[in-house]
Parts: sequence; C-alpha cells; structure tokens
Amino acid sequence: MPDSFKSIKEIIESSSELKNIKQLIDDGDIVKDFHKIFPEFKTVVKAVKCIKQTLTLKSDNPTVRNELKFREKEIIEKINSFYKQERVTRIKFSNK
Repeated sequence: MPDSFKSIKEIIESSSELKNIKQLIDDGDIVKDFHKIFPEFKTVVKAVKCIKQTLTLKSDNPTVRNELKFREKEIIEKINSFYKQERVTRIKFSNK
C-alpha cells in the first residue's frame, strides 16, 4: 500500500477539524467498555453517557450510589488507567 493511505483512526486522531468527532468516539467507548472495566457492577450500575469528561452512572439502589460516590476517585483512576489517558475527570450519579 502506498504511504499516502491512512487509516480512518489516523486521520481522526491527526486532524484538528475532527477533534469533536474523536471526543464523541472516546466518550462512547467509555459507556460501551464500562462493564469490561467494572464487571462487578454489571447488575447494579449502568453507564448512561459521557460528555466533556463527565461520566453519568445510573443505579436504582441508593446504597450502591453512595458506595460509588465514595469510590469516585478510584473509579475515575481505573477508567483513565484502562485507556492510558485522562478520559474522565468527574462522575455524576443518577437514579433516572
């Protein structure tokens, strides 16, 4: 293949015009991969969305939400470690 061909990933990552698209993809990955990172939460927590490095987690159980809030820093560090870059800086907790 000639050197002039680039993968879609290379184009998105190297283009400043596509920065917002890359951010949307990264945010979607966090929601998609959440139970890969935290399989122990599979039955009690759902990753709803991630926007501007703020991850929204949903749990119907108030005790679980309190535990998650208590472990927020640890959860953020584990997510960022999984991706080897800062993807999440804050978590919002919801029961809706």
